[in-house]
Amino acid sequence: MKLTALTDATAYRMHVPRWAVAPTSGAGAGKHGGRANRQGVDALYLAMETATAIHEYQQVSTLLSPGTLTSYQLSLDPVVDFTLGYNASEWEPIWEDFYCDWRELWFNQRIEPPSWIIGDLVIASGAKGILFPSRLAKGGTNLVVFSQMLSSSDKLEVFDPGKALPQTQASWS
Repeated sequence: MKLTALTDATAYRMHVPRWAVAPTSGAGAGKHGGRANRQGVDALYLAMETATAIHEYQQVSTLLSPGTLTSYQLSLDPVVDFTLGYNASEWEPIWEDFYCDWRELWFNQRIEPPSWIIGDLVIASGAKGILFPSRLAKGGTNLVVFSQMLSSSDKLEVFDPGKALPQTQASWS
């Protein structure tokens, strides 16, 4: 695995407005699983560009549902740098399956996705997350952060100086 440090970086995420009350939790992905995390492993999926965050939120829909675009300031060390994608001379063979159709495998076939095994390996290595190319935003980069791996030396903060994000679910009752 190639490791790198993210220092004083900015990342972005579009949140479903109702869940903007917990913008750093990663609990939503933990509940259902995600590309690089199995159910029960909280993971926060971020984008390194605003356009990528919007494309990732929109997925393949032609319409964009309401969302709250949020900025994050972060410093994480180490994270896996998979930004150049799979190369057999540099990566273990399982990394070739990072972009498997994890939803089809898990929800339809009940097969453990290889990308979940990759996430497990990254966590076992002590890395805090994975930087990887977006499949929805050409030239964009995503970052998955494994919440359980964060330590006091890491920084993951939502930029919300005016306290505009809702503080509780009471905003939606």
